[in-house]
Amino acid sequence: MAKIYHSEIYGLRERKYDWLNKHNIKNVKWQKIVPYPEFYLFIPQDQRLQKKYQTYSKITEIFPINNTGIVTKRDSFVIGFNKNEINQRIRIFSDKSLSDEFVSKSLKLPLRDKDKWDLHEARKHFYRNKDLEDYYTHIQYRPFDKKWIFYHPTLVARQVEKVMIHLLQDNLAICVGRTGSATGSDNYDIVFIAENIVDLNLFRRGGELVFPLYLYPETIKRDKKKNPLAQMMMFEPEIKYQGKQPNIKPELFEDLKKNYKKDVTPEEIFYYIYAVLYSYIYRKKYTEFLKVDFPRLPFTKDYKLFIQLGKLGKQLADLHLLKSKELDKTISKFQIDGSNKVEKPKYEEGKVWINKEQYFDGIKEEVWQYQIGGYQVCEKWLKDRKNRTLTLDEIKTYCKIVTSLSKTIELQKKIDRYFEEVEKTV
Repeated sequence: MAKIYHSEIYGLRERKYDWLNKHNIKNVKWQKIVPYPEFYLFIPQDQRLQKKYQTYSKITEIFPINNTGIVTKRDSFVIGFNKNEINQRIRIFSDKSLSDEFVSKSLKLPLRDKDKWDLHEARKHFYRNKDLEDYYTHIQYRPFDKKWIFYHPTLVARQVEKVMIHLLQDNLAICVGRTGSATGSDNYDIVFIAENIVDLNLFRRGGELVFPLYLYPETIKRDKKKNPLAQMMMFEPEIKYQGKQPNIKPELFEDLKKNYKKDVTPEEIFYYIYAVLYSYIYRKKYTEFLKVDFPRLPFTKDYKLFIQLGKLGKQLADLHLLKSKELDKTISKFQIDGSNKVEKPKYEEGKVWINKEQYFDGIKEEVWQYQIGGYQVCEKWLKDRKNRTLTLDEIKTYCKIVTSLSKTIELQKKIDRYFEEVEKTV
């Protein structure tokens, strides 16, 4: 059987060239490695830690129904900060009196694209369909950035019906990227929560999987005539159950009941997982494995520990959805009168300036620098609103985001104190 050896050096190109000139295959200090499934990586890894990690449940197995976020290929047309701006574009698009050429130029849409999407044929759907109001819904576009979308099958290139149909109902979803290295960040940060449909580029460079907590097949089938959004579903699944069902593998409920001697709820499992994924210790300890695949989760056999972490996960989720009562009193204020126009966001001594006169205060450096999905949240949110005038609601939202991130950092430290005990009780 072949043997594999590994060696590497770091530094500038010139240093590497010099090293290569002075070494050959015989005088290099090699390290013998044994690639393990499922990826057989040709790099050194902690084999004992890897064997332990492989015994944990993979998130794609815990939540069997999952898929990527949606792709519109027409974000600037169907997605907006409010319904009104999208509605104005839809009115132009569906106006029979306007030529295709005029609509194409006005809305910056191609007459025909490389995927054979045809503007003329697409417009025909809107001549016949007058019930357009029901196609408006929210989308989790970026971390902490929820927008409106006109979610019509003719205008959205990839609807991802398998998952998104369930997020048109009362639901939650954990969104997780596959490879931590994809965002360009040294730290694993590709985890967030959503209660609406999700964009593919929720994280930098995109590609996250969306794991809904509940499935609603019978409700969708029953309401199809009443809810045009449900018509996007291109298939009719066989209905095997009544009402919503948890999208969690049954074996996990059985294992936990065996360990705890009592039943656990889908929400308790969901929030426990969310807490673990935000543990600094977990992220650092398993960073090499999180760089290449979806996470695996250790489940404690200690019921009290399971519940306590679940409570922290619930607090974290509420903060990230901006629903927590802790956000009623924000740590950041926006007190200077002015245009409210976002020009060039800049951080300086606890203040985030949006223009030369106005700023948000009370923002610590660690909050300003905090990243989710490769995005520096506080900066990204403002940059996406460059040259826009912030509304009162947007100002309040930004203050809540700042507060949420500050409390997230505090919660992650609390989660770590409990997570240290988790692996002792797996």
